[in-house]
Amino acid sequence: MAKFMFLFRSNPAAYRSMSPEQMQHTMNKWMDWKDSLEKNGHIKQLGERLDGTGKVVRGKAKAVTDGPYVEVKDSIQGYMLVEAKDMDQAVELSKDCPILEGDGTVEIRPFVSI
Repeated sequence: MAKFMFLFRSNPAAYRSMSPEQMQHTMNKWMDWKDSLEKNGHIKQLGERLDGTGKVVRGKAKAVTDGPYVEVKDSIQGYMLVEAKDMDQAVELSKDCPILEGDGTVEIRPFVSI
């Protein structure tokens, strides 16, 4: 089994417009998806949801700016470490992620095995 990181990206403004009922429905979908991955042995480590603030340190000058990004339409909301037999399976596992229903993305990155 290979290890992959799922990076969840979305526009944070999309969540601010949700009613409490919509937010609960979305949270239930996330929990169901996570439980399914966990039950089938694919979750290596659950990540945590990331705050929308931060700093960026850039270049040789080590310039520090407010972050996480300048003029961003979507940002990384969280992550998860997943095991799958290969990239194709990791892609299939990601297709049930609820973030996709809100036009978000799941970036799938394999770890380099040394």
